Amino acid sequence: MESLERSKRQVLSPLDKKPEEQKVEAVEEEPEKENNETLSDHLSDLRKQLIKSVYVFLFFLIVVFATMNKWFPLVTKGNSLVVFGPFQIVKFYTSITVTLALGLALPFLIHFMWQFVKPGLRTSEVRYLGLYSPIMFLLFIIGVAFGYFVVNPLSYHFLMNFGAMNFDVIVSAQEYVHFLIMTTIPLGFLFELPIVAMFLTSIGVLTAATMKNVRKWSYLVIAILSALITPPDFISQLIVLIPMAILYEASIVIVTKMESRKANEPAVLSTE
Repeated sequence: MESLERSKRQVLSPLDKKPEEQKVEAVEEEPEKENNETLSDHLSDLRKQLIKSVYVFLFFLIVVFATMNKWFPLVTKGNSLVVFGPFQIVKFYTSITVTLALGLALPFLIHFMWQFVKPGLRTSEVRYLGLYSPIMFLLFIIGVAFGYFVVNPLSYHFLMNFGAMNFDVIVSAQEYVHFLIMTTIPLGFLFELPIVAMFLTSIGVLTAATMKNVRKWSYLVIAILSALITPPDFISQLIVLIPMAILYEASIVIVTKMESRKANEPAVLSTE
């Protein structure tokens, strides 16, 4: 009986364990506790960034809705637009308010997400993103402005005059905004071509030799894209084609400089 009780006490009581065994268990529990604390810290930080993003979006949503009657005539550029029924008025105001509020809040949302992921990135990645993110945003704004002030007026007036030859053209507000977005936002992304080329070069996917070899096919794709977002006349297509060709050639020059700099880095290190 005494031996049986002694064996039970040896199994059940943690005090009977050897000091070495207790140390091993303590070491095994510490990483698990640290991982749980780290995960909870990340989730708490993510929640804070998301809450700030929601507040910024709601702020711009209220500002856009409150000032719509002041800036919307500037967007329509004096064109006569119609709305078919009261429900379409609600749908149009809701869609355009949410879209513009999201567009205005997007830089802030990206900044908040950047603050969340920044601690987990390497120094080179932080330097790369911190340097080229403002350039990406600037190129996007330039592309949208080019579409708004150049491509959209040419396309809109050409199509309206072409349709007026055989029809009484009535443009709804929703259709006009949809056409405005289609002739501005794609150009904003197309103007990101140099940054995309730099990123692909940095990860070893793209080279200057490849871009030179596929130059004629790239120009063909650019010509097709310019034809899709411009009126079917040579002058309008040329207005879009020339800036895109310049951006493509600038991308080749940038990629070439990046490759030469990478090639010179081992030589510099060896001399040091």
